[in-house]
Amino acid sequence: MKNENLYTYILGIADNSLILGQRLGALTGHGPSLETDIACTNISLDLFGQVRSYYQYAAKLAGDGRSEDDIAMLRKERDYLNVLLVEQPDTNFAYTIGRQFLFDVYHLAFLRELQKSKDLTLSAIANKSIKEVSYHERFSSDWVRRLGDGTDESKLKMQEAISDLWMYTDELFHQTEADKAMVAEGIGVDVTTLKESYYKKVGDVLQEATLEVPESKYFHKGGKRGIHTEHMGYILSELQYMQRAYPNMEW
Repeated sequence: MKNENLYTYILGIADNSLILGQRLGALTGHGPSLETDIACTNISLDLFGQVRSYYQYAAKLAGDGRSEDDIAMLRKERDYLNVLLVEQPDTNFAYTIGRQFLFDVYHLAFLRELQKSKDLTLSAIANKSIKEVSYHERFSSDWVRRLGDGTDESKLKMQEAISDLWMYTDELFHQTEADKAMVAEGIGVDVTTLKESYYKKVGDVLQEATLEVPESKYFHKGGKRGIHTEHMGYILSELQYMQRAYPNMEW
C-alpha cells in the first residue's frame, strides 16, 4: 500500500472513537436518568459519525475493494489500534463518566491540532468534529464535578473510577512508527506535546470536583500496537455480529 503509514495513522484515530462509541451505545436505555441516557446515546452517535469519515478515507487509501463497514467491522482483534482506555467496562456510571472525561480532554486537544494538518481530508474531519467534541468535554467534565462534589457515595465512586482508569491515560501520548512518520510529514499530531496541558486540565477539573489526582506512576499500554485487554473480544463480538452473520449485507 502506497500510503500505509497514513492508513495506519487513520485507524489509530478512528478506532478510539469506534470502541468508545460502542461502549456508550451499550448504555442506551440504562442511563441514570432519561436526559443523561439520551445525552450519552447522542455522544455515541457523534463518535460513530466521525469514524465514518475516517474509515471512508481509509477505504479510499486501501484501494482493495473494502468498504468503510469492512474496515470498521471485519478486522481481527489485533488489527484494532485503539488505546486501552476506551475499552474499559461500564462498571458503574462513575466509570462511564471517568472514561469519557479522561478521553474527551485528550480528544479535544488532539482535534485542535489536527485542524492544522497538511492533509486536507483529516483537517476537514477535525474541523467538522471539534464542535461535537467540545460538547462532549463539557458534558463529562460537568459530571465529574457533580459526582465528585456531590454526596459521600458519589464522591467515593467517582474517585474510585478516576483512580482505576488513571493507569490507561499515559498511552494517549505514546507514538507509534506511523505516528512519527505522519508528524514528520506535517500530517499527524505530535501527541507528546499535548501531555503537559492534558494533565493540567484534568488536574484542574479534579480539584474543582474535590477529587484527588492519582499518584500512581504505573501505566498500562499496548492498545496502539493491537495488544488489548480481555474486554476487547467481548466488545467486538457484539460490534461485528451482524456483519459476520450476514456477509455482504448492505445497509
